[in-house]
Amino acid sequence: MSDRTLPKGEKTDFDFLHGAWRVRNRRLKARWSGCDDWHEFFGESRCAAHLGGTANVEEIAFPSEGLAGLTLRLFDGEKSRWSIYWASSAGGALFPPVCGGFTGDHGVFFGKDEDAGQPVHVRFFWARLGPETAQWQQAFSRDGLIWETNWIMDYKRLAP
Repeated sequence: MSDRTLPKGEKTDFDFLHGAWRVRNRRLKARWSGCDDWHEFFGESRCAAHLGGTANVEEIAFPSEGLAGLTLRLFDGEKSRWSIYWASSAGGALFPPVCGGFTGDHGVFFGKDEDAGQPVHVRFFWARLGPETAQWQQAFSRDGLIWETNWIMDYKRLAP
């Protein structure tokens, strides 16, 4: 997807995510094999705005997996687009970003990365489902046409 066709967004797109969440994760056990078996685990997430709302940082812990992750989201006001970067305690480096924005309550973000040493297209999909729930999905594609969703996160807001 070219920069011209990426969805645009607003600085307030991720304001709904600020705060504390319980997150139900479902991750596909095997990619690229037609697998429909999911590994399920829970996490807790906290997200806060920075730099006057042009950035937010989300930290998530997956206790049963012995992992943690950090998401850095940066809003480019000139392009009206978000760039989303992910880092995991397992690797200690930022993954390449996905870029995009929201239309209404749905956000779509695209990028390129590698999976098992092979180049892949990456798509994140966000759905704001009300003040107390949200969903994130990750999908990979080898050709940019056929997508396989491989990770789904269902967010439920924790009481303050």
